[in-house]
Amino acid sequence: MSYEIIPRKHFLQEIKRLSKKYHSMKQDLQALQDELCNNPLAGTDLGGGVRKIRMAIKSKHRGKSHGARVITYTYTIDEKKKIINLIFIYDKEERDNISPKEITALIKEIELLK
Repeated sequence: MSYEIIPRKHFLQEIKRLSKKYHSMKQDLQALQDELCNNPLAGTDLGGGVRKIRMAIKSKHRGKSHGARVITYTYTIDEKKKIINLIFIYDKEERDNISPKEITALIKEIELLK
């Protein structure tokens, strides 16, 4: 099974903002993508193909628990290919969680683009 990782609009907007605050964000994001390639089921399963992954931000010097959270949405194209959508990222210092309502809205946007 092959996986394709696609960062979505809201994710990219937040990455741009967080990159200004944390200079290691590009390397941190690359480490996350490597982790997802090796283990596509990383993180906590929230149901319906949605997962929440803890990501360390090296610039903070504090580890995953004080880093960022990445919300992914995975769906199957065919029996040989799955898409992992990076739909949202947030800094744990700025926000505790993302609501199910927000996740549903982000997934609906992706469903329209399929």
